[in-house]
Formats: sequence, C-alpha cells, structure tokens
Amino acid sequence: MVRAGLTVERLVEAAAELADEAGFDNLSVSALARRFGVKDASLYSHVRNLQDLRTRLALYAGGELIDRIAAAVAGRAGKEALAAFAGAYRDYALEHPGRYAATQIRIDQALIADSAALRRTAEITYGVLRGYGLGEPDLTDAVRLLRSTFHGYCVLESAGGFGADRDVRASWDKAVDALHLALTHWPREGKSDD
Repeated sequence: MVRAGLTVERLVEAAAELADEAGFDNLSVSALARRFGVKDASLYSHVRNLQDLRTRLALYAGGELIDRIAAAVAGRAGKEALAAFAGAYRDYALEHPGRYAATQIRIDQALIADSAALRRTAEITYGVLRGYGLGEPDLTDAVRLLRSTFHGYCVLESAGGFGADRDVRASWDKAVDALHLALTHWPREGKSDD
C-alpha cells in the first residue's frame, strides 16, 4: 500500500536535501524513511532500492545543474560563455555538495538516452565548445578536459585542499583563462604542427 503524501518526486527532493546535509555516501533508504517518519518498507512502493534512489537523485541534480548552467550561458559565446559555464558549475558544486556528488555516479546508458536533462547537458556543453570551432573528436576531448578540470577543482576546494594564501577564486579565474587559451589554440585532430 502506498502511503498518502509520499511520491517519487517528494522522496527525490528530500534525498537531495539529505545528501547535501549528510553527504551523498551517507544517503540511505533508512535515513530517508526516518525523515518522513515512516518505515523503510513504505519507500519501496516508490523506489526499488538504494541504487534506484541514487540514480533518480543523480538525474534530478543533473537537471538542476544544467538549468543553472543554461541560464548562465544564455546569449553568451566564447570566453564569456566558458566563464559563465564554469561559474555556474562551481557555484552548484559548492552550494550542493551532496547533489553534486550524485551527478558523478555512473548511470546506465539506457537511462542517459531517456533523460532530457542529460541530453540538454550535452547540447549546451558542446554548444559552448563549438564556439571555439571544435568538431569531433576534439569536442569529446575538450569536454573531458573541462569536466576533469572543473570537477577536480571543486572537489579539492570543497575539501579544503587549497592551503596557499592565494585567493581560491582568483586561482579559479586563472584556470578558466587557461582553459580559454587551450580551447582557442586547440591542437586539432589530424592537423600537423609543420
């Protein structure tokens, strides 16, 4: 029997809040059930198991993240779009650490294909990079560079991993400047330096 008031949407929103408060790794069906004052079994009418809950949270958070990025890059191109993209990414990761961690889990390829938010993520990211004149396979390489740079920086920053006196935001801005230079002077596949 489905408990009145419990919906998949409410569970995922509560899971997002819980992940931000306690950490994504500490998200559990039991902790979520306690938040609603119900037994674990009450949630299984809505989610199959913990992996299902985490996947739903990943898709939810991915949608939030790309909505923020899309709003930031709208009407911008080149370095301005890259900086807006980077800023929205970093802000989300720092403001919502549990949700951000959820966006990093591996998701079944069939679910990715069915997710409008994840398709939109690819469209917006590739759109920003096409502004640098990139095509495949360089687009994929550039996406990997951006993701690894943004992710690594955000994880280190949120863990307090930058101990030098230099302002962390100033270093972030320099990193974005360096990415812009790398994208502007991208070593295109099949082109010789001769």
